[in-house]
Amino acid sequence: MEDNLTEDGNRGIVFNIQRFSIGDGPGIRTTVFLKGCPLRCPWCANPESIRLEREIILGSEKCAKDGRCVEACPQGAISLADDRWGMDWRKCDYCLKCAEVCLSRRIKIVGTEMTVEEVIKEVMKDESLYRRTKGGITLSGGEPLLQWQFALALLQEAKRKGLHTALDTSGYAPWNMMEKIADYTDLLLYDLKHTDSEKHRQAIGVPNRQILDNLKKIAANNKKVWIWRPLIPGFNDSEEEMERFCDFTLALGPAVEKILLLPFHKFAELKYRAIGRVSPYQDMPLCSGEKVEELKRLLESRGLKVDVGK
Repeated sequence: MEDNLTEDGNRGIVFNIQRFSIGDGPGIRTTVFLKGCPLRCPWCANPESIRLEREIILGSEKCAKDGRCVEACPQGAISLADDRWGMDWRKCDYCLKCAEVCLSRRIKIVGTEMTVEEVIKEVMKDESLYRRTKGGITLSGGEPLLQWQFALALLQEAKRKGLHTALDTSGYAPWNMMEKIADYTDLLLYDLKHTDSEKHRQAIGVPNRQILDNLKKIAANNKKVWIWRPLIPGFNDSEEEMERFCDFTLALGPAVEKILLLPFHKFAELKYRAIGRVSPYQDMPLCSGEKVEELKRLLESRGLKVDVGK
């Protein structure tokens, strides 16, 4: 965490606040996206969320080509020659000086330092909608637990305001952090990618024992859970793995209200290019509609409620 962010959790880094969300929990909601994630999922849909620190992203706006960014960059990462603008991402150290002088907004900063009060003020703009639709606030990311003190403070203040709270999480955090946050969370949107710890480690970089153990404890405490299940071809979309997933989920008991299948997509490829990276799964085939329906029927045949995300 950056030095100027408070240890008591009053200040954190937010990279988006999305109003009128309808898929991140019940009712109409405001989803607050916190920056930073300890996992490295190669199919990540928000690659700009992975780094905890603020960074730059290239927008679609037309470049003014006035050379201000070239002069501001201490690393010489930006060039403007023959009316062609270029960025050498290998030289960029994310000092943000180029974005600070960009008048056309072609270069933008991803991540804003905000206080709890500032975030909640934005969230409360739609208080009447939450009341009418039984909606509320959802914390997402990135991984909100990487800024767990800030996430906890946000959830505590949201509960003081009488809002329904939800947390979209991978569950990859020490239990003492998860337990504190769960006390102020009405619904956990739990991203469960695989049941096999070694395959999880090979694909994502960490084993999943902590993730599974945390989910078991949450369910034992009768917290409401919706399990997000990404469907990644060749990784977790086999019938055998889905059967193991069913066995694990059913053992959690009635705390799990439903499963949301999230078929792999490539909507994030433009984002990867905009932050100077290459999507690791740019050549990965998409899940067929038939395959998704087959897995949905399998889960439903075991007595689980299932929705399919877009």
